[in-house]
Amino acid sequence: MAISGQEIQALKVSTKMIIGGRGVAARDGQTFPTLNPATGRVLAQIPRGGEADVDAAVISARTAFDQGPWPRMKPAERKGFLLRYAALVEKHSRELGTLEALEAGKPIADCYSIDLPETVNILRWHAEATDKNYDQLSPSGSGVVSMIVREPIGVVGAVLPWNYPLMVAALKLGPSLASGNTVVLKPAEQTSLSTIRLAELALEAGLPEGVVNVVTGFGVPVGKAIGLHSGVDCVGFTGSTEVGRMFLRYSADSNLKRVLLECGGKSPMIVMEDAEDLEAVAGHAAFSAFWNMGENCTANARLLVHARIKDALLQKIVKKAEEWIVGDPMDETTRVGALIEREHMEKVLGHIREAASMGATVIRGGEQVREESGGFFVAPTIFDAVTPAMRLSREEVFGPVLAMTTFGSVEEAIELANNTAYGLQASLFTESRKTAHRVARAVRAGTVSVNCYSEGDMTTPFGGYKMSGFVGREKSLTAHDQYCELKTIWNDMS
Repeated sequence: MAISGQEIQALKVSTKMIIGGRGVAARDGQTFPTLNPATGRVLAQIPRGGEADVDAAVISARTAFDQGPWPRMKPAERKGFLLRYAALVEKHSRELGTLEALEAGKPIADCYSIDLPETVNILRWHAEATDKNYDQLSPSGSGVVSMIVREPIGVVGAVLPWNYPLMVAALKLGPSLASGNTVVLKPAEQTSLSTIRLAELALEAGLPEGVVNVVTGFGVPVGKAIGLHSGVDCVGFTGSTEVGRMFLRYSADSNLKRVLLECGGKSPMIVMEDAEDLEAVAGHAAFSAFWNMGENCTANARLLVHARIKDALLQKIVKKAEEWIVGDPMDETTRVGALIEREHMEKVLGHIREAASMGATVIRGGEQVREESGGFFVAPTIFDAVTPAMRLSREEVFGPVLAMTTFGSVEEAIELANNTAYGLQASLFTESRKTAHRVARAVRAGTVSVNCYSEGDMTTPFGGYKMSGFVGREKSLTAHDQYCELKTIWNDMS
């Protein structure tokens, strides 16, 4: 069943930046087109923001922080506003999910059943945590009252990716707002519409003007201006490692603002010889590799499997891959939608062609499909005989491509898993508790899931080792601490 054109036409599509509680055009009047990746056609014209727009947004956020009520509210009062906000997002879930499917090329069934419920859950979880973070007293003796208190860091710049626009926005907004900060959001230029609508709903929920601002446009100048602005106290960035490095440079070149990075990944799925339920393993492997078109930083794109069970597992994964139907993202039976843009599709196809030319074996897929649609679709692709030296084994593809490599021992599996510059997530399948414990501790990754593919839940920190991250952790109470300054107040009572 496809979403009707009538329902799409009835969508509320807002195309103004949100600064100081108002919808505004870019200062210089420039715009740029946002496309539907499933058709290649223009959806809307978006304000092409610049340095002047970032400055206006930061001034708005700074005024709201320095003079407004938001950081001075009782935590329980802020919680009430944020719970109303989460309820409004939930009420508008179908609208937001449809916007996201249209602009990001994501299967609408996933937007409705995963992305929007999780976005609401993130906002609600952080809202509930607002009045449950305690400060401390230090054991400094009877003549002193020494308090260790958290205070909001100030103005947070949140720079978002295009693969999960709403979920990642919520991951930044939830802890930032709960801690009393104000925010300037920069959505990826490919996916601005749902973020603009999210900011409008914050205003409808009663959040004061200037607390949530949105500046649309490109990484240069908008993202760069946020990174260099001395009125921004912290930047939370999710995206490529290459761009993450730029934000560290911007911080060094400006006010040494705190920088929180969640960057790329080349996550392994390790399947030991004693893994019993290969049918379940195959399901996890297909889901991890092909969900969200493989445009997922934790995708287990490297399948490391014991040589003795490789053929049996590969056969089951190929069968599972048949269930991942490529189609119109607006059709609720589609499981694999469009890649975000033509340039990215060509990059993914380039990885596929290069791996095949270097001797890896294409078992399934490997080509562009649905060309007649005008969209950017790649068939779910499975490679065998991928060696550690191949680029496919080392670099993030960010497409629906699964690369299989065999090993013969636990030691070799650990070595292969760690043979990457990234360290975001890993999955391990074994029936041995001893092996599970040993490998989970040895793999250099921020999250290791055992006998499943998982990123944890809202109670667990999420972030990466090595080039997958810098300081930053999403989710859990850890995220609140990141958007706070820690202050000691020393009272001499003698």
